[in-house]
Amino acid sequence: MPRAAICDPALTLGLPPMLTAATGMDAIAHCMEVFMAPAFNPVADGIALEGLRRGWAHIERATKDGSDREARLNMMAASMHGALGFQKGLGAVHSLSHSLGGANPRLHHGTLNAVFLPAVIRFNAGAESIQKEDRLARMAQAMGLPAGSDVADAVHDMTARLGLSTGLAAMGVTEDLWAGVIEHAQLDHCHKTNPRIASADDYRQMLAESM
Repeated sequence: MPRAAICDPALTLGLPPMLTAATGMDAIAHCMEVFMAPAFNPVADGIALEGLRRGWAHIERATKDGSDREARLNMMAASMHGALGFQKGLGAVHSLSHSLGGANPRLHHGTLNAVFLPAVIRFNAGAESIQKEDRLARMAQAMGLPAGSDVADAVHDMTARLGLSTGLAAMGVTEDLWAGVIEHAQLDHCHKTNPRIASADDYRQMLAESM
């Protein structure tokens, strides 16, 4: 483990658009999964929501203009917020992306997170901890979405606007990989910190929705 991390947005100036979009959605996914994780950690929740607010508001600007220093600063902050929140745990998005990325290392981790987020958000919507504290509505507020907006749809639409793949099939993923992905997702360390513990059938449904 490194003893220090240099979070200097100047080092990201000129990063190509697709890498900006994919790594930016990775940071957003970290913040969203931290906030949805069921453990009691209000400090991590606050860090995650602020990271989500900054990331969501600036990812399109950073992707369109690699020299936008304000956008780069806020995306670096979102990345740092997501990392600081890791202490609370992640969830099924990362269980799936770790597993599928292990099966095919050419698939970009951040893009996989973006693709899996909508299906996992819909799955998590039924969790008691999500409903009790109205966590989807609180994420929507941090994202600046109108009241009553569908957070999963908003993530899908943002992924599309950024020019990233919105489905696994477009990334070359085929159904013959599913069995291995599901097996390893259930063994992943993020599996147990999802607000709903996913069964093999649940993971299969999330993969189907993400194709």
